[in-house]
Amino acid sequence: MEKRELVIIGAGPAGLTAAIYGKRSGLDVLILENGITGGQINLTDEIENWTGVIHASGAELADSFRRHAEHFKPEFRDVEVKSIALRDGRKIIGTGSGDIEAEAIIVATGARFKKLGAPGEAEFTGRGVSYCAVCDGAFFEDQEVAVIGGGNTAVEEAVYVTQFASKVTIVHRRDSFRAERVAIERAMSNPKIEVVWNSVVEEIAGEEMVEKVVLKNVRTGDITDLPVSGVFVFAGMDPNASFLNGMVKSVGGGWIVTNERMETSVEGIFAAGDVRDKYLRQVITAAGDGATAAMAAAAYISEQLHIQSVLLEPEQVTAFIFSSIEEPQARLAAEIEKIPASGASKVISLDGYKNRRMVEKLGIGDLPALVEFKKGRISRSEVVSDLDSARKFLS
Repeated sequence: MEKRELVIIGAGPAGLTAAIYGKRSGLDVLILENGITGGQINLTDEIENWTGVIHASGAELADSFRRHAEHFKPEFRDVEVKSIALRDGRKIIGTGSGDIEAEAIIVATGARFKKLGAPGEAEFTGRGVSYCAVCDGAFFEDQEVAVIGGGNTAVEEAVYVTQFASKVTIVHRRDSFRAERVAIERAMSNPKIEVVWNSVVEEIAGEEMVEKVVLKNVRTGDITDLPVSGVFVFAGMDPNASFLNGMVKSVGGGWIVTNERMETSVEGIFAAGDVRDKYLRQVITAAGDGATAAMAAAAYISEQLHIQSVLLEPEQVTAFIFSSIEEPQARLAAEIEKIPASGASKVISLDGYKNRRMVEKLGIGDLPALVEFKKGRISRSEVVSDLDSARKFLS
């Protein structure tokens, strides 16, 4: 089976940034992507909130991310990830071309546009129903279209579509937009844009192509027809995380829960970018997540190698595990190091504060503690509070 140090699943802003930081940390990095590098930003016509770049298209920014990552020479592989499994403590990624064992994994698979679930949506997808204004807007030259949603994406894409359509009607279930003020002002000042508030799509109908949208007012219950040739759906996002099959803790529809180090509930598996449960899903926050996840993964891999070489590989070893932020424990560590070796080896001091995950993994509850390992397993351990108790343990 192929073995790698850091495997990053996804090559959007989070994944590519993680690759840069991972390679700069000296790791062997493999990026698995099944689609266009750059992720969802390729579908965005304008990006004006990437610091240092006043204006760029999503495709331009995606290309610059890819070229930056390639500079550090990670391996890119176009393959579908089907599963992640734990086998005897090993992390195994199942792909369409075989299994890969990884020391650490960063899930940076992003999110996809949510479907409305309305009758006619599936039938007319590709025949008037679209989830990408940049991809399909030009097909609706001088025609009337509807945009469904009220967030940044819906409002911004509605403005974009006015380059082609004769009229754009934004349909929103609430009485106000959730988008940024600048985006709202642009939309509301555009003469081609109208808004239908407090309404949801009951049905998308037509013969061969979309001909109308049936709307329901959520306050009055009134049903009305909106004649349109196209429907652009921007009604929220769903995480691309089905391949995890509930392996890590998630909320809502599968958004992955992490701590500030991007660690998931499973040791050695990290998550970054829009696939996370987070307040703001933007290119810049995804990139920040990727940097954090890569540095945390590098520290995790280093920690695992340290545990392996110092504690698990020797025939017999004794470790004094303490907290460096507790002054009495730090002084005791210095005193224990001076005790002459009575067995096969000298006592090794390990900072349990800096290596909290290691301490948790070993099942050590209270510090400071002396722990004896034989052939990679704990043979005995004891909490020690002074030099006399340490000498007794070591005698």
